[in-house]
Amino acid sequence: MSESGHSQPGMYGQGRRRRRRRGERESGIPGQNLSGPSRDRDYYPRERRDTSEDPPGQLLQKTPIILAKPPGERSKPAQSVSVSGAPAPEKPIMLIKTREDATKCGTPPEATPQLPGSGPSKMEREGQRPTQPVYQIQNRGMGASASSGAGDPVVGQTKLIAPEKMRQSIKLVDDQMNWCDSAMEYLRDQTDMLVVGVLGLQGTGKSTIMSLISANTPEEDQRAFVFRTQTQEIKERAGNQSTGIDFFITQERVIYLDTQPILSPSILDHLINNDRKLPPEYNLPHTYIEMQSLQMAAFLFTVCHVVIVVQDWFTDINMYRFLQTAEMLKPSTPSASHDSTGSSGAEEGAEYYPHIVFLQNKARRDDFCPRNLKNMHSVVDKMMAHSHLKYKGTLSMLDCNMFPGLGRKYLESEVNLFLLPPQDSEGDECLTKAGSGSSPLFSLLPGYRGQPTFSSVVSKLRSQILAMPRCQLSHTILTEKNWFHYAARIWDGVKKSSALAEYSRLLA
Repeated sequence: MSESGHSQPGMYGQGRRRRRRRGERESGIPGQNLSGPSRDRDYYPRERRDTSEDPPGQLLQKTPIILAKPPGERSKPAQSVSVSGAPAPEKPIMLIKTREDATKCGTPPEATPQLPGSGPSKMEREGQRPTQPVYQIQNRGMGASASSGAGDPVVGQTKLIAPEKMRQSIKLVDDQMNWCDSAMEYLRDQTDMLVVGVLGLQGTGKSTIMSLISANTPEEDQRAFVFRTQTQEIKERAGNQSTGIDFFITQERVIYLDTQPILSPSILDHLINNDRKLPPEYNLPHTYIEMQSLQMAAFLFTVCHVVIVVQDWFTDINMYRFLQTAEMLKPSTPSASHDSTGSSGAEEGAEYYPHIVFLQNKARRDDFCPRNLKNMHSVVDKMMAHSHLKYKGTLSMLDCNMFPGLGRKYLESEVNLFLLPPQDSEGDECLTKAGSGSSPLFSLLPGYRGQPTFSSVVSKLRSQILAMPRCQLSHTILTEKNWFHYAARIWDGVKKSSALAEYSRLLA
């Protein structure tokens, strides 16, 4: 009798091996003689080790099965012996356990080998969870340099790169009054920003002024301006250049919004002649154009820190009525508690209102007369007396040294009014000299203009705009990307505003 208890290995050895090989399938071998001394024994396929010798013949290769025991039973691993009695080829037994379990059981770390490919997924497959999660944080665009620069301490750290510089403006709202998402790629997660919008009638120079105070100079060709200006062909047929709302952001993180002309006759003519289908809530084309203009004005009053109102003559009373109507239809937006005062200084609740600047473009020489300047400030102050818009106290031409000898007390009611002279077509070098034949001293002086040069006034206007207070647009601090989502929500709300719908029914 052998050590395994088999008295006749030649008769029962092969049958027992077949029975154990097919025991898991729960089916025996048909026709196999199972009578004998081993029939009354129970068979345990997972614990019993067969040490009988291999009979001659070809053996089937079994698929290795990795079994994991509880930590308390791992201190005594079973030894496997080949059938022929010789030591079997070493097959690694993977026992996956934590360091704490290995220390408790007394097993040294080298007794529990782990293959290089086994990781957290292997542990989860064996029914155990990793002790500590491992995270790999990789910056965008650094995947290729991570392997080559493993010893570089800079790799893996956040690198500050300059923001992408815009060359031309892009659409924020298209000509169909639909919101566009293309501006999102130029925005960042930082809060130090300034949003400047512009309103004005057709042909007043809105796009030209926005280009000059944002990225261009008067000496550059207008075809290279960031906001497209009217070409000679468009001027001849009395058309408009801008449609919808154009977006441009500088590297100083100043956002400029150029809008299509309000109450534009060319847009109305295009709407009538092309038989464009109106929305169902509008019956007449001119009502639809007016509501479009009010939507844009109410939108700018909500999402901008500064709104520039451009006029090319002083003054249009209908423009002030339009601004007050847009202010009335502006959506209610809460602001920070420290920014809840109106233009008069009294508490006006938690409603947000932007700073508004009246820009007189193509101003004549008589407009720069101190007496006329005082009258213009007085008229604007009386027209906007009942408005909550911040139209005074944040911009001053007297602080720019444009009127030497005039103090701040000269203008009793100074408003945010700025005069811009006509743009010179020949440049400052082609100025005629006054008194060239009377005295050598007078020949060195430029001709008397009666106002500062166009380039100097544009430079001072840019400085004044950039120095405007950057108040919170809502009750929370917004980053550039948050502002974009906030503006999209405001635009959608303005288009669906019940107040605008009621106002359109009154107009009809």
